[in-house]
Amino acid sequence: MVDENTHDHCLEYLLTTFAELETAEVMLLPAGEENKVLEVCFQVWEAMSEYGIVRSDLVINLGGGVVTDMGGFIASVFKRGIDFVHVPTSLLAMVDAAIGGKTGIDLGPFKNQIGTFTQPAAIYIDPAFLQTLPEEELVSGYAEMLKHGLIADKKLWELFSSLDPIRMVENEHLIDIIARSVDIKAAIVNEDPKENYVRKSLNFGHTIGHGIEGFCLMNDPITHGHAVALGMMAESYLSLKRELLSQREYMWITNYLSQIYDHILLTEEAKQEVIRLIQNDKKNDQEGVRCVLLNGIGKVKIDEIITDAEIHDALQSIDNTFSGN
Repeated sequence: MVDENTHDHCLEYLLTTFAELETAEVMLLPAGEENKVLEVCFQVWEAMSEYGIVRSDLVINLGGGVVTDMGGFIASVFKRGIDFVHVPTSLLAMVDAAIGGKTGIDLGPFKNQIGTFTQPAAIYIDPAFLQTLPEEELVSGYAEMLKHGLIADKKLWELFSSLDPIRMVENEHLIDIIARSVDIKAAIVNEDPKENYVRKSLNFGHTIGHGIEGFCLMNDPITHGHAVALGMMAESYLSLKRELLSQREYMWITNYLSQIYDHILLTEEAKQEVIRLIQNDKKNDQEGVRCVLLNGIGKVKIDEIITDAEIHDALQSIDNTFSGN
């Protein structure tokens, strides 16, 4: 499984490295989050049937988060599940999307509404693929690395917030940097594979971030990491207002993130639409919108209920940060 980008920039490297793959069938997925939908899955399942794919076959997902999310989902339900491995090619996929066994596709503007918990047979990370990425994709993946530091390791946040994500591919310690981020997510997932308690901490920045991403998907799409970064700014604000996060820590977080990620100006009408999308987030329950808040850098409080008014204020706080208020 490849998309148009990894077909052009990554597939040859993989095929020439492993002679065993010379006879593998190549299935081309359309690139982009807007194509992570059931209609595309149907087309792939039909192609797999035509190719005579059986349960003992193996799917190799070569790509970023869209390919690993969708390729994993396609494999996890085809003939009640066939094995798959991930070869992530984007920074986001290496440190986040490919790890943890979450597969999924979008339902309209709602992120990952359909999916399964299915662990890949293996994940292979090769930093060489990062050389093929445009700058915005490096910056997108970096948001998830920053999140791992914020929720679990203050010293790691200090390290990450001192780096330039665009120049990181030139860092002689690149493999170690990626590995430290991977280790945090892998440890959390191993402790709580089905997201019943501690794994929920990985959703920091994603409750409000997914709402922003879903809104932009219908208008002017932004990267997942960009949306999560804005979500982390908003949810840090809520942490501050609930006196869980100090003013100094809040300013540290928002000042750094606002230097790297661009402002998305939302009109009042747009803010209300983002709130509507957040109300349909899959993490919610009958009691309301559930959110992860920081209890100081490196620690979290999970399953915090937030109100529509708080979400609105948090979205406004993003505007205030970028305007210097």
